Amino acid sequence: MTTPGTSATVTPLVTPLTFSSYVQARGPVLLRTARSLTANPSDAEDLLQTALTKTYLAWERIEDHRALDGYVRRALLNTRTSQWRKRKVDEFVCDELPEPEPVPAPDPAEQQAIRDAMWRAVLKLPARQRAMVVLRYYEDLSEAQTAEVLGVSVGTVKSAVSRALAKLREDAQLAADVVGTAA
Repeated sequence: MTTPGTSATVTPLVTPLTFSSYVQARGPVLLRTARSLTANPSDAEDLLQTALTKTYLAWERIEDHRALDGYVRRALLNTRTSQWRKRKVDEFVCDELPEPEPVPAPDPAEQQAIRDAMWRAVLKLPARQRAMVVLRYYEDLSEAQTAEVLGVSVGTVKSAVSRALAKLREDAQLAADVVGTAA
């Protein structure tokens, strides 16, 4: 009974939150959080189960049940970090190495000898043909660019380069030098 001028304070009846009711109410949200921490849905379920086990063991010590989501999220994150640190790297013994065999590179000395032999053969060409071969293949100009630089027609460049290449193919000294260094 209350007297006039005083008010009675009524405390609502709060049913204590049980672990089961918490998991039932917040399980889907917590599972979504666990899935964001792992790539595999099965691993997320295992991660959540482990975090909930840790929460259950600490249930009596948790004073503020309004902060349970934060507690479980922290348990999820800590558990995931521990799993990541403990992950096992599988190593398998095998008879052959999985790396491919290295492809043998040509000998730089042989390559230089071939370049030198080729240059000596190019120097034997007439000046006009030599200029066209150098511009086309050493300077990497197009036929039109070579014709423009030399002030001749594109057809002249084509025919002169063709004759120069034929002479280089027929050069016995060049063939002997190239075969000699390759052997």
